[in-house]
Formats: sequence, structure tokens, C-alpha cells
Amino acid sequence: MALDLVIRGGTVATAEKVFQADVGIRDGRIAELGHDLKGSAVIEAAGKLVLPGGVDGHCHIEQLSGMGVMAADDFYSATASAAHGGTTTVIPFCAQHRNDDLKNVLADYHARARAKAVIDYAFHLIIANPDEKTLARDLPEAIAGGVRSFKIFMTYERMRLHDEQILDVMACARKHGALVMVHAENHGMISWLAGRMVGQGNTLPRYHAICHTRGSEAEAIERVIHLAELVDCPILIVHVSTIDGIEAIRRAKARGLKVFGETCPQYLFLTARDIDVGIQGAAVCCSPPPRDEAAQAACWRGLIDGTLDVYSSDHAPYRMDASGKLPKGDKTTFKEMANGVPGLELRLPLLFSLGVQAKRISLPQFVQFTATSHAKTYGLYPRKGTIAVGADADIAIWDPEKKLAVESTHDNTGYTPYKGRMLAGWPVTVLSRGEVIVDDGKLSAARGRGRFLPRDPSEALRPLGREVPEISQLRAWNTPLEL
Repeated sequence: MALDLVIRGGTVATAEKVFQADVGIRDGRIAELGHDLKGSAVIEAAGKLVLPGGVDGHCHIEQLSGMGVMAADDFYSATASAAHGGTTTVIPFCAQHRNDDLKNVLADYHARARAKAVIDYAFHLIIANPDEKTLARDLPEAIAGGVRSFKIFMTYERMRLHDEQILDVMACARKHGALVMVHAENHGMISWLAGRMVGQGNTLPRYHAICHTRGSEAEAIERVIHLAELVDCPILIVHVSTIDGIEAIRRAKARGLKVFGETCPQYLFLTARDIDVGIQGAAVCCSPPPRDEAAQAACWRGLIDGTLDVYSSDHAPYRMDASGKLPKGDKTTFKEMANGVPGLELRLPLLFSLGVQAKRISLPQFVQFTATSHAKTYGLYPRKGTIAVGADADIAIWDPEKKLAVESTHDNTGYTPYKGRMLAGWPVTVLSRGEVIVDDGKLSAARGRGRFLPRDPSEALRPLGREVPEISQLRAWNTPLEL
């Protein structure tokens, strides 16, 4: 059968190797890898890199925050921005709040994404109300429908779960086949410090970074690892930012536990100095906050040595006005500022320029961190995250010689914390399922062309089948723990 499209003469990279090949596409999938392929249409890619489209496993799109603030991006603006930066699959969150019916929440997000997304998408769930109905019916139904990951919070008054609730969610995930993602910070430490800072009149954004102390992350990571070990539930710690947090994950992996880690652009490319600029520091108010150069270096090491498994944007878009970051203008305290930074579009270009081009990481490592590991962890591989026969033709063609200074992005945030950065390398042509959706900075994708991706069980979410000694003792007494 004839090929619909051939990407000719480029340098192809996967997480395993770099090689010269033409890429032949038919019916939205990669049909051939070879030389001198013929197709109905041709994209000349000599001198370019042909890479898998990025998979972003952590982004907040058209989501109401725990503070009741709606994200600046809807499913159109966010996915359009992602496409411009070479990302072709996103996995945002369907957020349940305290009184929400989870089934209704999921249906609502499906309707929004179906009408607006320009690239393919899956979903995680945020669980804030693990009541009997949620645990017994709604979560198992969501898992059966291909939503195989939940996020839980150990902080934020309106979102956090107590240890017993965390164990309930973990037990449900283990029983039905899902991965638990954890925002790990000690709520008491943060709340105690924040109350005193505000009480003393210390309300600028820089005090947000003080209150979200490194110890709060390290303690929560250590604690949730022990909770997960008790239930034998694989977990993924999101947005890791500290030396001690990374070390806790490294020790857990060394003990053979299924503990995965994630870091983000703000921890590789920003530091606490970026928040210490008066009220304008609200632009980089996120939790956890950027740290110092030593923590930054530790995040790089964690990625490179495999302690951290995925590199995600944690795109949380809020405008620098009353709708988001500054509800009370210059009088806004750090406690009142919407938390989060935009990063969906620049996640890949930043790592390519400051990682690959700077010789910190190899091209296969870049593909691994930005696409393949996400696809494998979240049950989308090999359909997404690689260039191989049978995979979806989600491809970003990079010009490694293209240089530009970051001025703006295509999201609705209205700012980027990386403004002024000089980048070397950019995805000049982006394909989703064989369709060119971005070419030379111009988007041609229609609203709603993106498809929902029900996910398969991945190796990441399979329990170890290993019990702590006390649970083994129960079994020996013929009184096994019922999950």
C-alpha cells in the first residue's frame, strides 16, 4: 500500500538510539522506517532531528484549583501551546473537590476536552473526597474506563488527605490497577510557618518559598513511601525539588520498592532568586518552590542517574492579575496567590537547549525523559512516546540550529518565567497522528481533533507482591489483611 507521507532524510532518535532513516506514515501511524521511501507527500528533513512528540504527564488544564481559581488555559489554548512546543500528548487532571461526585467530574472534563483539544489526551484523577461511593464504585469504574492514575495531596487545606485516607486510596488503586501520584509536603510545617509569617506582616512571595521548607518535602516523601510499602502500592512522587527528597526516592528504589519520581522545568532552570523580586515574584509562586543551585544540580543528577523517572511541566497557568495571581493587586499576600507556573510549551525546548545542546544529556536521554518514560509509566507505550512501526505518527521535527530568545508563548497566561532565555533548537514541524498540526510557528489543527486515550495497565502500576513483616505475620496466623 502507498504511504500517505514520508519524512525524508532526517536523523531519527528514540530512547535507545540515533539513526538515519526516512519515516513512512500511513493512516496516522508509522508504517515503515527505511531509506528512499516514496509517499503521496514528502517532508524534507535533511539536517533536522526527527523525534517522538512529547508526552506531558503532569499539567493542569481548565481546572479549578483548591483555592477556587480557574486556570487561565482551557483545553484549546493549552493543547495549542503544547503543540507549538513539540508536545503531542497531554495527561491533565480531572479534579474532584470535597463535595464533588467523581463520576460527574470525569464526565465534565471529557466534554470539555472533546470539544476543544487539538492533540490527544488522557486523564489523571485528583481525589479529595475518598468516601465509600468514590472508593467502592466511582474509582473502579474510572479505572475500567482507562483512567489509571490518581493524584492525592498531603497539603492544601481543601485538598489534603490524612494518612488513613491515603491508605484507603492506595488500597483501591492496588486492587483495581492504578498508579497513585503524590504531592508530598508536610501540611503542618507549612501551615505553622505561614501563619507566623503573615502574622508578622511578611507577605511577599519570597515568604512562600520560606514556608514550603525543604524539610516539609523530605518528611512527606519519607512518610508516603512507608504508607505505600504497607499496602504494596506503586507510587509516583510529583515535582520533586530537594536533595533530601531525591535521596529518599533513591533509597526506596535501592530497597526494590516501586517508587517513581518526577521533576519539572522550574526546578532545573529557576531558583529561589527568581521569586525574591517583590510582588512580581508571584509569577513563580509554586509548590514546592524553586530552591537553590545545589538542589537544582541534584535534580539534574536525579534525572540522569534514573532516580527521577519523568520530566513534566506541571503547567499551572494563572494570569498576573485579579483573575489569578493577584486577587488583591499589590496587597495580595503569598497565601492568597494562585499557585503554579506555566511551562507546557517550553518544557521540551528548555531541556533540549540547556540539556542536549549544553552536553548535559544525550539525545536518547532527552527522548526518554520527555516522551518514552511518560508513555511507559502511564500505559500509553508503544502507541505513544517512540518512533517505531505501528506507533502513532506523533512526531516533532527539530531544527537544532534554530536560535531564538523567549518572548512569549501561546498559552493564556500572558507571561513566561523564562522570558529572555536564549534557546538553541526548536520543533519547527509537529505532527499528530500523521497530520501536520504546526509548521513554522503556525497552528493548523482544528478544535476537538484530539482523541481521548484510555490507558492499559503498565508495568509501573503492578504491585511487587511483597509484604511488610507484620502483614506476613497476619497471613501466617490465617488472618490476611483485606484491602
